[in-house]
Amino acid sequence: MKKKINLSRQIQNYFRWSIIYLAFLLILTSVLFYIDKRAGIISLVFFIAALIVSIFISLITKKHLMSELINYALTFGALQKNFLQKLQIPYILLDIDGRIRWYNEEFEKIVEDNKILDKNINALIPHLNTSMLPLEEDSIFEKEILIRDKVYRVIIRSLTIDNNNSLNEYNRISDNGVIYATYFFDITKEKELQRKNEDQKIVVGLLYIDNYEEALQSIEDVRRPLLIALIDRNINKFAKKIDGIVRKFEKDKYIIIFQKKYLKDLHENKFAILDVIREINIGNELPVTLSMGIGVNAQSFNQSMDFARVAIDLALGRGGDQAVIKESDKFLFYGGKTRGVETSARVKARIKAYAFRELIEDCDKVIVMGHKSQDLDSLGAAIGIYSCARLFDKPAHIILNEVTSAVKPLYDRFIKDDNYGDDLFIDNLEALNYVNQNTLLVVVDVNRPSYTECEEIFKYVNNVVVFDHHRVGAEHIEDTVLSYIEPYASSACEMVTEIIRYISDKVKLKSMEAEALFAGITVDTKNFVIKTGVKTFEAAAYLRRNGADVVRVRKLFKNDMASYKARATAVRDAEIYRANMAISICPSDVQNPNLVTAQAADELLNISGIKASFVLVNINGTIYISARSFDDINVQIIMEKLGGGGHLSVAGAQLRDYTIDGAIEILKETIDEYLQEGDK
Repeated sequence: MKKKINLSRQIQNYFRWSIIYLAFLLILTSVLFYIDKRAGIISLVFFIAALIVSIFISLITKKHLMSELINYALTFGALQKNFLQKLQIPYILLDIDGRIRWYNEEFEKIVEDNKILDKNINALIPHLNTSMLPLEEDSIFEKEILIRDKVYRVIIRSLTIDNNNSLNEYNRISDNGVIYATYFFDITKEKELQRKNEDQKIVVGLLYIDNYEEALQSIEDVRRPLLIALIDRNINKFAKKIDGIVRKFEKDKYIIIFQKKYLKDLHENKFAILDVIREINIGNELPVTLSMGIGVNAQSFNQSMDFARVAIDLALGRGGDQAVIKESDKFLFYGGKTRGVETSARVKARIKAYAFRELIEDCDKVIVMGHKSQDLDSLGAAIGIYSCARLFDKPAHIILNEVTSAVKPLYDRFIKDDNYGDDLFIDNLEALNYVNQNTLLVVVDVNRPSYTECEEIFKYVNNVVVFDHHRVGAEHIEDTVLSYIEPYASSACEMVTEIIRYISDKVKLKSMEAEALFAGITVDTKNFVIKTGVKTFEAAAYLRRNGADVVRVRKLFKNDMASYKARATAVRDAEIYRANMAISICPSDVQNPNLVTAQAADELLNISGIKASFVLVNINGTIYISARSFDDINVQIIMEKLGGGGHLSVAGAQLRDYTIDGAIEILKETIDEYLQEGDK
């Protein structure tokens, strides 16, 4: 508008120059009349002649000039219209209802439709609709869409036009003065180059043989070279198939580098190399298992290697025989559905025990922490760590915020014993007051920070030790100075007992401490029935030699009548799902609903034909699920899909913002998804 006003003034000023010239001539004539009458008359004659000529020229020139301006405007408008019509970028004008009011030839080509005018954009391009039209003046909306195998970046810009504008009057584009100019930029080649660049990114992977020594020991000496050769051959064939480079840097460790485009094939076949290695059998009693850790989308090669290390540690911490992909803060898991094989080797436990002893000797004090709503395994393991600290004359404290009915009998025994100070058990606030930079924090029976008794304490300690028998998930305690996670172990108490045996020859447990550890093993093995191995019975024998009394331990497991009835109710009302899975709800109006829920899940497995059980309970608005299984059902994977975790046969999860009915529905969907995936 401002440009139009300036142009109009310039044209008007052009025609005013003759008036200004005549005014000066008139003044000159007046002056000459005053000086000399004859000269004034001559000047007046020239003034009249100039006035006549100016009027004549002005009339003729102005008409001709305006005609030329109009012709130029019309020619320029037609040129501009022709330019937009022939523009190589598809371009349309939309009204506020999304109807096409104008389009050029390129747009007609991409939609391949002759009847375009007045059609709604959504009818021609389903990816676009009126909700995408920007509301604010001069605002822009951007989106990438696919049209006939081509990718376009669509830019929609809101424009306001004058109601008196000739474009508006002629084309009737918009009744409210708003139009939407829409451009379609073909970015197919750009996307193709981006994809190729993404596919060519380097992926670093680490491959570890989980049970290398054990597998070799289970075969005759003459066959061992053949077993090693078969492992190397299959790994090299796997690398060749994905055009990768693989190098063996230790007897049971490999590094592989390949392009990211092959990662899709690995996703689709669910890392079949795991099955190939497991199926190697030339007489070995133990199947060889492989773990893989892969780092993706790192910012540098060093970071890719770091991602791969984190992924392989996570794979090993989850029991091995699986692949873990780490991409920034995201983890993907494949495999891990086979049961962990217990190893009888003592080297690892001995090394961990020696390292733990050095950490205790170098610290000022020891803080021991288990998971929330502690059970006998968590508290028993904590008491075992306390006995280790006492051996080296280090003050130790156990964080215990809530004394549940599951641990109250054991807790009362230690509280009443004068050999233990009043500060044996402390709460979160006291723990935060006790810690300093040289405090050793020992976490038992849990590896998730959010599940611990005091998550905040991690901010104030530098030295963290983890002893746990649960499989590691995406959320786990990081930056530990010592981590001993063995998913094949029956319980945290078994692991701590093994540490106690090797930490020093002078260790002598008190009978109550031995019974606490024995009780933890008994609970997690369901009276030495589930997940028991050679080490489990060796740990139990060691504790018996240190004064553990089985009768006193059994007294710790007694339930009140209300809890027993609640468990019976959960078993009675169970729903059979998918022919061999039991789903039930446990009443929450008992002293320890979590314990009763777990007991009900165990009880359901005693029913013939039941391969897995899931018992739910609502505690203060949070749905807790206890899952148990036999045979080939992996409840850990089912619970992980719900944000939980655990073992193949014992797992659990917590669902917030769910009702019981909603939780059962999402549980059934997750079970269906697990069954559809099969063993891949």
